[in-house]
Amino acid sequence: MKRILAVGGAAAILVAGLTGCSSGSSSASSCANKIVNPDAKVVSVWAWYPQFKSVVNLFNNSHKKIQICWTNAGAGNDEYTKFSTAVEAGSGAPDVVMLETEVVQSYIPRDALVDLNKYGAASVKDNYSAGAWADESSDGGVYAIPVDGGPVGLLYRKDLFDKYGLTVPTTWEEYAADAQKLKDAGTKTLMTDFPGNGRAYQQALFAQAGSTPYVIDGTNVTIDLNDAASNKVLSYWEDLVSKKLVGTEDASTTDYNTHLVDGTYASVIAAAWLPGYLKGFEGADKDAVWKVAPIPQWSGSDPKQVNIGGSAFAVTSQAKDKKAAATVAKEIFGTEAAWKVGIEKAALFPLWKPILESDYFSNLKYDFFGGQQINKDVFLNAATEYKGFQVSPFQNLAYDKLTEAVNAANSGKKTPSEVLAAYQKAVVDYAKTQGYTVK
Repeated sequence: MKRILAVGGAAAILVAGLTGCSSGSSSASSCANKIVNPDAKVVSVWAWYPQFKSVVNLFNNSHKKIQICWTNAGAGNDEYTKFSTAVEAGSGAPDVVMLETEVVQSYIPRDALVDLNKYGAASVKDNYSAGAWADESSDGGVYAIPVDGGPVGLLYRKDLFDKYGLTVPTTWEEYAADAQKLKDAGTKTLMTDFPGNGRAYQQALFAQAGSTPYVIDGTNVTIDLNDAASNKVLSYWEDLVSKKLVGTEDASTTDYNTHLVDGTYASVIAAAWLPGYLKGFEGADKDAVWKVAPIPQWSGSDPKQVNIGGSAFAVTSQAKDKKAAATVAKEIFGTEAAWKVGIEKAALFPLWKPILESDYFSNLKYDFFGGQQINKDVFLNAATEYKGFQVSPFQNLAYDKLTEAVNAANSGKKTPSEVLAAYQKAVVDYAKTQGYTVK
């Protein structure tokens, strides 16, 4: 049995691209990259990481017996739809598939993924934190190799904080006080946004306060979504919403992205991968001064870290040569050269400890944050203290229902307790229809 300790999540905000190639039938013409050694075993891979072609080329140039045929089958749900179709059909899946961490658990009951314990997963386990490894595991099995994660911090506009006399908050009480101070100053700038479609964002905040929504033991599951911690957190945010101290617009829209950088919001609670995207959003305030601080805490003496986002490589059950496929999953991001591409070109936060714990990564300065060493200052500590989280096998449904709950609360039509009760009932009812015994 595996208990939830924190939270993982996902944010598929990257680009979609080419269509997929079938397992076992990859040819050089179907790949988005060059096959260096045509006589080698070819492993088909679906992934949507930015700059991934450079990472694939590094692998192919350093492996004589195995080559990667990479296809971008779409980002997030675009890829998952194709993969799910292939799983149901029994053919058409790649040998190796990139999955967001929270999605991995949904494919395990469908026998779509291979337990990598049989193919040497233990040989790379020590290269990852316990939390990162736990996120890809279930009932003793390891179903994916971690790639990147999303430890969370507070990204804030130092220029706006200075202008309005705000101190960098270390607790949520202080954060609310800063939000009120902004309003009292008469500015239109809000402290942040609390989006109805935050999904993993809200669950991370619930988890930080102590929520453990699921305990999973095979087909037996305990579901506790209307717990004291979730009520506490949602009540906190709905108080800010009702006082018009924070916004409630949906995240991940073009307007939202602009509002993150044009002064609409003075801060954003975000994962370590967001800084790589902020500098590319349109409409940015040219005078903005950005900094990063640790996420506020409910108890300063007992800090809790959370995670939003992250991805991994899984070997599919349709892979013809599972040993070769496992080699790709274990080694594709297993070099410093590959990770320098991932960090400097793709804005990924590494979970591979040889680079995660390196002086290079710790001391890296980010121009967007005025040269601040944001990894050393904030994100490395957040990552190492993250304990891991096993999502439910029906996480997409759970997130859909969570979105309904938050939107209902944001509208003021229902109380946090009422929406969480409805959320609990909806997820329990669905779990039962899927054959789970709910305790």
